[in-house]
Amino acid sequence: MSIVLTTHRLARSRGTGPRLAFFGIVAVLFIAGGAATLAWHASMPAMSAMPMPGGWTMSMAWMRMCGQTWARTAMAFLGMWIAMMVPMMLPSLAPILWRYRQALATAGQVRPGMSTVLAGAGYFFVWGMVGFAVFPVGAALAAIAVQAQGLARAVPLATAVVLVMAGVLQFTPWKARQLACCTNAAGRTRALPADAGSAWRHGLRLGLHCTRCCAGLTAALLVMGVMDLRVMAAVMLAMTLERWMPAGARVARLAVRLTGAVLVGVGVATLVQAGWGG
Repeated sequence: MSIVLTTHRLARSRGTGPRLAFFGIVAVLFIAGGAATLAWHASMPAMSAMPMPGGWTMSMAWMRMCGQTWARTAMAFLGMWIAMMVPMMLPSLAPILWRYRQALATAGQVRPGMSTVLAGAGYFFVWGMVGFAVFPVGAALAAIAVQAQGLARAVPLATAVVLVMAGVLQFTPWKARQLACCTNAAGRTRALPADAGSAWRHGLRLGLHCTRCCAGLTAALLVMGVMDLRVMAAVMLAMTLERWMPAGARVARLAVRLTGAVLVGVGVATLVQAGWGG
C-alpha cells in the first residue's frame, strides 16, 4: 500500500513540476512585458498625445520625432507593439500552450518544452507582423490628419463608426466560428508531428486564428488609443474572458455579446459627442 501511495505521489510531483515551471515562466514574461509597456508609457508623458482639431488627441507613437528616420520610428513602434502584446495576449494564450505541451508530453515527445516555446514564438511573430502592417497605415493617416484639418475633424466620427462596427462584429456567426477555432486549437495537436518546424507552424496557425478572432477588439484598441493603458487593460480583459469560457457555452456567448454591447455603446456615445462638438 505504501509503495502505491509513494508511486502516486511521485507521479503527481512529476506533473506538478512542469506546470509550476511553465506558469512561472508565463508570469515572468507577463511582468516583463507589462513593465516594458509601463516604462515606454512613462518615458514620454509630456508628448504622448497631440491635441487635434475635433477635440481628440493623437498618439505620438505614429509620428516621427526630430532626428529620427522612418525606419527607426517603425522599429520603435514594433518594439512597443510586441511589448504590449505579450501581457495582453498571454493570459488567453497560456492555457492553450499548456494543453499543447501536455499533448506533446503524453505523445512521448522528449522535449515538449522547446516545442511549446517555438509555438509561442510563432504566435507572437504573427502579432508582430500585424504591428508591422498597421504602422505604415497609421503613420500615413496621422501625417494626413496633421496637414488636413477637415480630415482631422472627421476622426471622432470615423472612430465612432469603427467602434460600432467592432461591436456588431461580436454578434455575428463569423465571430463565433473564429472564437471556436481559437478555443479548440489545442485539440488538434494530436495530428502534429513532434518536430521544431511543426511546432513553429502550429504557433503561426494559433496566431492567425487569434488575429482574426480579435480583429474587432484590435481595431477598437487602435482607434481608441494604442498607448492608452485603460483601453489596453479593457481589451486584455475582454480577450481573456472570451478564451477562458467553454467554447459554445451560453456564458461564453453572453461574454462575447456583452463586449459587443459595450463597444456599440461607446461608439454611439462617441458619435453623439462628435456630433455635439461639431
